[in-house]
Amino acid sequence: MANINVMDLIYWKDTERTGMVFTGLVVGLLSLFQLSIITVISTISLGALCFTVSVSLYYKILHVLNMGDGVPPFKAYLDLDISFSGELADQYTQKVIVAVVSAANSLKNLLLVGNLFDSLKLLALMYLVTFLGDLCNGLTVLIIGVIALFSLPLVYRQHQAKVDGFVAGIQANVDNAKDILHRIAQGGGPTPDTTPGGAKPKTQ
Repeated sequence: MANINVMDLIYWKDTERTGMVFTGLVVGLLSLFQLSIITVISTISLGALCFTVSVSLYYKILHVLNMGDGVPPFKAYLDLDISFSGELADQYTQKVIVAVVSAANSLKNLLLVGNLFDSLKLLALMYLVTFLGDLCNGLTVLIIGVIALFSLPLVYRQHQAKVDGFVAGIQANVDNAKDILHRIAQGGGPTPDTTPGGAKPKTQ
């Protein structure tokens, strides 16, 4: 029985299958620059149906001529069970509801300034996104995201040590900047030594 694993696709464990999925996604998204999404979906569906119907008829003809068993190559995908039991469906429904409620709650706190620092970070992010919108549209960002999804995990796995070291350096700089901002917000002064036996601040 065929088993499609998303992580196997992302890490190119099945090169042929991943290549088909990746090429289909990129070509489909690129075609949206020239055609409407309705035209793209209908054309892709028409092409897929023409292919599957032709293959099915071909294998049936071979079976009639006693030259095959009449089973098309995509029969394994027809036998793939993608249904959910009632309990599993309830679990996924609960997870979706919790995620939606959590996202709505976080958005409410950000927009209504539940935390000033977080709202300011969102403000800065949205300001930067306006420049991104001037450079490219959402479809371009989506295409870049698909390409990154199928390339960055593989690059990370091949150069994990270098990437981890680079990320650790960036994280150290970010933590240092946060520490400086925190000290400024608290009125300045050196960071207190919290280690056991550490030096105590001098008193007059």
